[in-house]
Amino acid sequence: MTPLPTLTLYHRPGCHLCEQAQTHLDELGFAYQLHDISGDAALTARHGDHIPVLALGDRVLLRGVLSRSRLSTLKLRLLREQEA
Repeated sequence: MTPLPTLTLYHRPGCHLCEQAQTHLDELGFAYQLHDISGDAALTARHGDHIPVLALGDRVLLRGVLSRSRLSTLKLRLLREQEA
């Protein structure tokens, strides 16, 4: 099986939804890099209060509440895209 691509999780320190997203990503075996948007005017303007944001390159995959069920559905979608 081909491993999932490494995603980017845009977050801010102290964001409880971001912390929750990290926990779920870890539990589901996602590979991801954290990117703090605080102090980055362009990313703050782009994502604003819609964090956490999960992206693959420039493609936004999910934003807001990243529940286990939403992330599980995303994982299946990414696996299917790799098979195609």
